[in-house]
Amino acid sequence: MAAIVARLATLEEQRAVLEAQALARDERLKLVEEENRWLKAQLFGRSSEKMPAEDRSPDQAWLFNEIEAITEATPDAPETITIPAYDRAKRGRKKLAADIPRVEVVHDLSEADKVCPVDGTKLERIGEESSEQLEFIPAQVRVLKHIRPKYACPCCHSGVKIAPLPAMLFPKSILTPSLAAHITTAKFVDGTPLYRQEPQFERMGIPLGRGTMALWMIRIGGTFIVPLINLLNELLLAESVIHCDETRLQVLKSDKAPTADHWMWVRAAGPPGRRIVLFDYDPSRGGTVPLRLLDGYRGTLVTDGYGAYDGAAELLGVTHAGCMAHARRYFDEAKKVGSDAGHAKVALEFIGKLSLIERSLWDRDQPLTPTERVEVRQQKSVPIMQGFHAWLKALAPKVLPESRIGKAVHYALGQWPKLCVFLTHGEVPMTNNRCENAIRPFVVGRKGWLFSDTVKGAVASANLYSLVETCKANGVEPHAYLTFLFERLPHLNTAEDYEQMLPWNLKASAP
Repeated sequence: MAAIVARLATLEEQRAVLEAQALARDERLKLVEEENRWLKAQLFGRSSEKMPAEDRSPDQAWLFNEIEAITEATPDAPETITIPAYDRAKRGRKKLAADIPRVEVVHDLSEADKVCPVDGTKLERIGEESSEQLEFIPAQVRVLKHIRPKYACPCCHSGVKIAPLPAMLFPKSILTPSLAAHITTAKFVDGTPLYRQEPQFERMGIPLGRGTMALWMIRIGGTFIVPLINLLNELLLAESVIHCDETRLQVLKSDKAPTADHWMWVRAAGPPGRRIVLFDYDPSRGGTVPLRLLDGYRGTLVTDGYGAYDGAAELLGVTHAGCMAHARRYFDEAKKVGSDAGHAKVALEFIGKLSLIERSLWDRDQPLTPTERVEVRQQKSVPIMQGFHAWLKALAPKVLPESRIGKAVHYALGQWPKLCVFLTHGEVPMTNNRCENAIRPFVVGRKGWLFSDTVKGAVASANLYSLVETCKANGVEPHAYLTFLFERLPHLNTAEDYEQMLPWNLKASAP
């Protein structure tokens, strides 16, 4: 009898082991199938993170014009968000800018046709019809021939005098401020690498090699504009909120292997009209880099969930805010490829409600004060966040940690204290989108030029990207700004001189 009992116990243990193995195999199969769907989505699916129309709330078709009065908000009923409708502007071709030069081409009747066919009376002009087309004139180049007459005394034939050349960035080269601005804008704004610019110049009859252009860019970005970059850095560190992000970069000639990852770090800060975007190259992605970039900073840092920022924020003693858009991205991936798409959709609905409230606080002709934003968030956003957090905690034990939905849930819970910072800090946005948008032109341009050849080139590129992205952030046309800056650079000596060259100062002084 005892042998039978022992045998049954052994069989029971074996059954339990087999059931556990089967369960683990099913879970592994589920993860593999999910990974397969994710890979297919990466190759063939929509890359946009926007919610499909069929999944959107009907209210999201409209933008906020005005938020509800704070006194009328009801904290106990956060589920409904009223959005006043507005009349959409009629779509159609936009009118051509009025400052574009116009050439009138008149299509008139012949003199014979200007006679009435009934009684022969000469016709009178009673009006006209007009339409506009856009003509393209290819870029033109011209040579500036600097002529300096020499003067001498006709009697003693001594004391020859000649006017000095004006100060230039490269006195003995063919480079002019406008040419330097064109090369810079083509690469760092339009993403046209130097090896593609070279044949473009050849088609215009200009033998301008990529090596020469590279040397110009390195000298300008690595030397001439450094004082201006340092000034922008000082102004950025004085702001109350700084956004940070980083992206990969390949540098062929460095202390690391050519295939190793280097990094371009990006910081963004400043109010509308005084936006600052700074790029910084570093071969490392370690925690010492944000410590260096934020040395002396005492405000609020907004980042994604990369751990290096946590240590830097703690050592610097700054407030660290998270990015809800980054958390949303995990749920969006889970919705596209996971078997728990229903759970992901619920999470996206929570975040969608928060986004609608945030849009009403920032997309306004008359901005709200930080205090007013906190009041609205406390009344409308806090209940949604509380419901979202409770839902996440309840779902966490029910999902596979390695699944897409599991990673999304655990990421959001792990980042939760930082994701809630915006609720009590009115100057802090809910996302790090500002920095991610600033870094996007670099990522797009990198697809064209692929890598930096040297460390000096990477540093120069970072500084030039900083200038053009700061211009764009403040509505300043980069080519015009760079042309004027490169004309003035040889004449700048003091901090006040460089301060006058800040993009928003030039924009304010423009006619």
